[in-house]
Amino acid sequence: MIHPVDLSIFIVYLLAMLGVGLYFLRRNKDIDDYYVGGRGMSSWHIGLSVVATDVGGGFSIGLGGLGFAMGISGSWMLFTGLLGAWLAGTFLIPKVFKLLGQHKMYTFPEIFGRLFNPEVAFVAGIVSAIGYMGFTSAQILAGAKLATATFPRMDLNTAIWVMGITAVVYTVFGGLKAVIYTDTVQWALLMGGLVFIGIPLAYLEVGGYAAIRETVDPSFLTLTQVAPVKLLNWAVTIIPIWFVGMTLYQRIYACRDEKTARKAWYLAGLFEYPVMAFMGVLLGLFARVALDQGMFASLGYSAAAAMDAEMGLPVLLRTILPVGLMGLMMSAYFSAIMSTADSCLMAASGNLVTDIAARFVPIPQEVLLRYSQVATFVIGALALTLATSMTQVLDLMLLSYSFMVSGLLVPLLAAFFFKKKDAGAALVAMLVGGGTTLVLEILKISLDLGMPLGLDPNIFGISAAFIAYFSTAKMNEI
Repeated sequence: MIHPVDLSIFIVYLLAMLGVGLYFLRRNKDIDDYYVGGRGMSSWHIGLSVVATDVGGGFSIGLGGLGFAMGISGSWMLFTGLLGAWLAGTFLIPKVFKLLGQHKMYTFPEIFGRLFNPEVAFVAGIVSAIGYMGFTSAQILAGAKLATATFPRMDLNTAIWVMGITAVVYTVFGGLKAVIYTDTVQWALLMGGLVFIGIPLAYLEVGGYAAIRETVDPSFLTLTQVAPVKLLNWAVTIIPIWFVGMTLYQRIYACRDEKTARKAWYLAGLFEYPVMAFMGVLLGLFARVALDQGMFASLGYSAAAAMDAEMGLPVLLRTILPVGLMGLMMSAYFSAIMSTADSCLMAASGNLVTDIAARFVPIPQEVLLRYSQVATFVIGALALTLATSMTQVLDLMLLSYSFMVSGLLVPLLAAFFFKKKDAGAALVAMLVGGGTTLVLEILKISLDLGMPLGLDPNIFGISAAFIAYFSTAKMNEI
């Protein structure tokens, strides 16, 4: 059972986050403050917020699971984050700011409304909202897994509701400005916890490098034990999210100018890889060593096959951390989870209000802020419900990513980089791409259906979207 000192530290952290939300509830004057942070944020605040949102708790727990299952080769997953950030900073951000010079925007699908038509923007809003609701669920599930490892008497569903309600209430109150400022603090808290507490203590507890080499298979200590098809699947799923992620567009809009945004993206890429990538998988690796050494036997875990890989890291921290440090480390990980959950909620809420609801019912400016807070609460409640039906954080995250990427990437490329822009072709590509991936993912999960060559369904979805776009555009020319 967790010590009262650790519990007190964690409760103080949660109350502090809620306090920040209440503070900005009073200071948010309009929809600019709530969704795009007043449009005057600095590169460091934005950059740290981007990496906190993108890596966050889900990838922290997910990376720990990869380190537990395959060792340091799992770090290649976030190399795709570095590539995505730098590609977006170089090619996408200048295009976005050129458009911002002509139009005031709050959401990513509004770009489609400006460069295609309102119908394309509407469908893009639905795709984005569904994807980010799933991603929010993944963060809540990550927090719940951490909570159940820390509080053994708490079952997973109870933990999901506790974590979810906290995240939803805080985000409903605060808006994006609160999210960005607290992301900076939360990311610093996570980094400090990993660098000064988690990694050094875990390394010493398992006996150092010599003990690690004696315990695990040598493949766990190399960077070459990852199949090329796995690298391809990660790249095709994660790199494009830097071009179609609503949370990222909100932060682009929140920057004071193009130079600030590009600098923020380059900073975020470096923090993703190598910094966060290796920290996450190292702790997962240490958890695998601890398990193989018998450190978890008293908790009922005697073999890797009997343990959920994503539970290895939370159980390791619970086992090795002394009173006081346990509370600090748990707060660090929960802060990472909160930093992603709140951003994803903001993204889905923006889609629901600006891109979907406003198409049917014009919302007066004076009540738009209140409607946005209600929408954030509704999306949060749906995300909580979804989280109770899933078991794997990384699977849920990648499923959400895949659905958005396969539906939105091709229309985005067409909008910004194709000479001929065909709204009808963009709409067809969106439906075919997202629908193909969704159907294949459902078949893969429900029927345990393997994909050809082990490729991710997202690859087939993007390919279908390209074919649909060009074939429809060609037909429209006839």
